[in-house]
Amino acid sequence: MSKNLVIVESPSKSKTIGKYLGDNYKVVSSVGHIRDLATTGQYGLGVDIENGFTPNYTNVKGKAKLIKELKKDVKESDMVYLASDPDREGEAIAWHLKDALDIDDNQYKRVLFNEITHDKILEAIKNPTVIDDNLVRSQETRRILDRIIGFRLSKLLQSKIGAKSAGRVQSVALKLIVDREREINAFQKEEYWTITANFSSPEFTSDLFKYLDNDIKIENEKQADEILSKLTDTFKVESIIKKTQSKNSKYPFITSTLQQEASTKLSFPAKKTMSLAQKLYEGVDLKDETVGLITYMRTDSVRLSEDYTKSAFAYIEKTYGKDYIGYIKKGKKTENVQDAHEAIRPTSINRTPESIKEYLTPDEYKLYRLIYIRTLASLMKDAKVDKTTIILDNNNYKFKTTGQTLIFPGYLKIYAEYEASEDKILPNIVENENYKTEDIVKEQHFTKPPARYSEAKLIREMEELGIGRPSTYAKTIDTLKERNYVELIDKKFAPTETGIETTDKLQEFFSDLINVKYTASMEDDLDKIADGDLIWNSVLKEFYELFEPRVKDAFQDMEKKSPVETGENCPNCGNPLVIRNGRYGEFVACSNYPECKYIKQEEKEEKEIIPCPDCDGKIVEKKTRKGKIFYGCNNYPKCKFASWDKPLEENCPNCGSYLVEHGKKIKCSKCDYEK
Repeated sequence: MSKNLVIVESPSKSKTIGKYLGDNYKVVSSVGHIRDLATTGQYGLGVDIENGFTPNYTNVKGKAKLIKELKKDVKESDMVYLASDPDREGEAIAWHLKDALDIDDNQYKRVLFNEITHDKILEAIKNPTVIDDNLVRSQETRRILDRIIGFRLSKLLQSKIGAKSAGRVQSVALKLIVDREREINAFQKEEYWTITANFSSPEFTSDLFKYLDNDIKIENEKQADEILSKLTDTFKVESIIKKTQSKNSKYPFITSTLQQEASTKLSFPAKKTMSLAQKLYEGVDLKDETVGLITYMRTDSVRLSEDYTKSAFAYIEKTYGKDYIGYIKKGKKTENVQDAHEAIRPTSINRTPESIKEYLTPDEYKLYRLIYIRTLASLMKDAKVDKTTIILDNNNYKFKTTGQTLIFPGYLKIYAEYEASEDKILPNIVENENYKTEDIVKEQHFTKPPARYSEAKLIREMEELGIGRPSTYAKTIDTLKERNYVELIDKKFAPTETGIETTDKLQEFFSDLINVKYTASMEDDLDKIADGDLIWNSVLKEFYELFEPRVKDAFQDMEKKSPVETGENCPNCGNPLVIRNGRYGEFVACSNYPECKYIKQEEKEEKEIIPCPDCDGKIVEKKTRKGKIFYGCNNYPKCKFASWDKPLEENCPNCGSYLVEHGKKIKCSKCDYEK
């Protein structure tokens, strides 16, 4: 009996798939990438620029043992199925596995698992393919581009202004946030007034919008008072227009729309959404099976498989009736859409959210339910509404009242809770009749500046502009937060001073490269490499010949920011002390570095806990350089007592040693006693 090895990326995915394949298959995990660009060579790029941008790969730190085990598994197998994720990143992982594990061309097959279910796994194994070299080159080019831009610009910014990093997509996303903030600051508000008539019999309101046939704009209170003086308390209904309109059902989710909707409807950050979706895709333990609940979650296609749509239409007819069966939507054709796999959908229409709720965490359930209902709603009929517009006249001043009534719910039968309702039911108003108002109200308003980006709005903007890929949005946004380039104010992004300064310096020297248009065109080039229409290293050569001279000029011409002085002098050499940025945050040091290496030690208020068991000192709470709490003697370095567990004043009844707080337990520091 032949031996087959299946290599996937995720340990949890290997567990799920291992249950579907027989004893003839061994399923193991690479735990993501096993290799990455080295940090050797010119500028530490790990790329031989002079030799056609040849990448130099090295094993990922800490994976030597895993690679050794994988090589052993390969030698013991007749066939190796490389089953990393079905996207460009996954294709590159498959290629690295083949190359690093010395797998022959006739010893491997590439398989794509778009959903982790029994039938689809077996189907994929029966229909293998080979590694797509164009996809690998596209991913490799993206990685090299990001390495060159990231390393060179980050080094520049660190040396000149103390900023932490820059990136091909990251810096353009930051520029969007900075530009929006400047729009807000430059905004000049304008005054305007509205006039509203209130009726009580029947009850409704109507707003002034025209005089004769001309739109009306009321700029100040004087103009409002002049209009009010010309109005009577009697309004005549000039016209009533009723029109039946369709309210189109939504497309099923792609990566970006899932992140947006989960942000606005569930308050999930993009990073959390993708982590939960990964778990739902890789497999969940249900009552009688372990199964992937959704299809692959990195996609920009709205296509749904024929098998799924058939089963969904049957479910809709059975559950809601034939009148609710909709139609299959076709996505808009855009240059960057990859139609290799489907939209994000449940793997089974019969696996309803309520039927599996007990097996999911609350957040997994919320996200699965959103995906399930959105997919089902996308295949249901459009909703129908009656839209009514009523025009009233008062001395040639025209007032308007609008409302709409839902006459057929369609997809809103299940999706209404995720969509704001605009229904406004109007009373029975008769054309040509006169109605008396109880009150006509004037109200002052001011125009508002554009809003800051929420996470959902930023993702939508990046998608529409063609910046980056949907699968990278969560990481990009997370990086902006970690680098202290942005802060959240009322759940919206505002740039910090560091973020604004970083953007300004990049625009001063790289405005034609760090911008929306160039970044989007680079995405187009990466797509063309994936399609085999461009040569990968020619794209890199063209970019580098434009980019590198600018970097060298910037290193020479960009003004170096002086560190902020603290007002104190160095006790060693007398020069001013300044605030510097380090790996673990800000610290105070001598401005005469490197001649003087004085660093001011932070004065900490140490809380004494118990007498030291090793000397006459006291045990105090301390922190490592990375901020982790531990307990040590205040006589350090003479006494090197240290413990991760918090010592307590109480002694052990067995041996007399001190007790410690170990997690949620209280234990003896020496014997086996546990309280």
